[in-house]
Amino acid sequence: MDSGDTTWMLVATAIVIFMHVPGLALFYGGLVSDRNVVSTMMHSFVSLLVVTIVWMLWGYSLAFGTDIGGFIGGLDYLGFNGVGPEAAFGTYTIPHYMFAIFQGAFAAITVAIISGGIAGRISFPAWILFSAVWVTVIYAPMAHWVWGGGWLAQLGELDFAGGTVVHILSGVSALTAAIVIGPRFEHLKKSHSPHNIVLFLIGAATLWFGWFGFNAGSALAANGLTALVFANTQIAAAAGGLGWLFVEWSIRRRPTLVGTATGAIAGLVGITPAAGFVTVPAALIIGLIAAPVSYFGIHFVKSRFKYDDTLDAFGVHGIAGIWGALATGLFATTAVNEAGKNGLFYGNPELLLHQAIGVGTALVLGCAGTFLILKGIGLFMPLRVSREEEEMGLDISFHEEPAYSPSNAEPKSMTYSIKKEAPMDALLKTDPPRPNR
Repeated sequence: MDSGDTTWMLVATAIVIFMHVPGLALFYGGLVSDRNVVSTMMHSFVSLLVVTIVWMLWGYSLAFGTDIGGFIGGLDYLGFNGVGPEAAFGTYTIPHYMFAIFQGAFAAITVAIISGGIAGRISFPAWILFSAVWVTVIYAPMAHWVWGGGWLAQLGELDFAGGTVVHILSGVSALTAAIVIGPRFEHLKKSHSPHNIVLFLIGAATLWFGWFGFNAGSALAANGLTALVFANTQIAAAAGGLGWLFVEWSIRRRPTLVGTATGAIAGLVGITPAAGFVTVPAALIIGLIAAPVSYFGIHFVKSRFKYDDTLDAFGVHGIAGIWGALATGLFATTAVNEAGKNGLFYGNPELLLHQAIGVGTALVLGCAGTFLILKGIGLFMPLRVSREEEEMGLDISFHEEPAYSPSNAEPKSMTYSIKKEAPMDALLKTDPPRPNR
């Protein structure tokens, strides 16, 4: 056990939870219409509640329990049985409690990302059930395959902080859910502009801040590798923001705050799987390319196929995540992390193949698994709200809790101020008020 490592992981875990709520909630809440702010934030908040309990009861055990045939973890840690203050797995220098909660924070925000693809139309009861089932049958197995000693880990795929497990899996699941549930009734009929760019920016900045816990915390220690990951995260985010700004400026002839901040998030997504395996110059390249890749996915692929990924969960997390996972196979080097591998540019093309297998696995699992889960839920309850409820907005139609309460105050009369400013002689000629009898 190491007190410095434990202290850092306590902070990193809290930061990851903070990037979920309020970070992602504000990020998504600022992008939707003012009729769906509360409902969109509720999706993020409730996913944190639901996934935390599921993770404690059985999700953690399925992901990190004793490996069973490379496909799933055993039931060693049901209800956090066997999870205690001792060093995690006897090899890490942090308490087992800390490792389990840190991983649970990852699971929760992965589910919340999916809500961006179906905001404004999914039924709230369906979302609660979906969150519990999806983290059980989709996230936990994928986390085991990559981080829990499963078959992808045995194959040699590298994912430092969640390129395949978090971003590709959530991005393709969001796209699948958007297609299964169907587009908004007003989709393609009118433009959908962010209702509050200030809230959006606060959320984006909070996500950027939280990403240091997300990526650097995945080192599971406080050492030189942690510092490298921290630096790579910052550089990639800045490169992504500038990359989007320049692309948007050249194509649309004007740079936007929403676009530039989205580019920074794309850069963060791109560096996530590679953060602990590549050099700082490589992080610059990965972040810089992640922005135009996501821009193309949002403004050309989405427009071409006309799917209604409401807040571009697939366009940012899915597409930038694919690029980041493949880029790990290009730029990874054991010079910065002996626990990693050399990539294509360092003489090992095999790693790129392994990364491609990991990407394909996440795409198939996310797409097929989400499709089956939603179809199954649809047998018991409606997946989406009615047209009337959608047009009214879910804040009112379901939660009866508007984000912005209209003011009912009557405008103050100007009579007194006018009289007060009247000439003195006019006031002297005015008859005094008579007592009310």
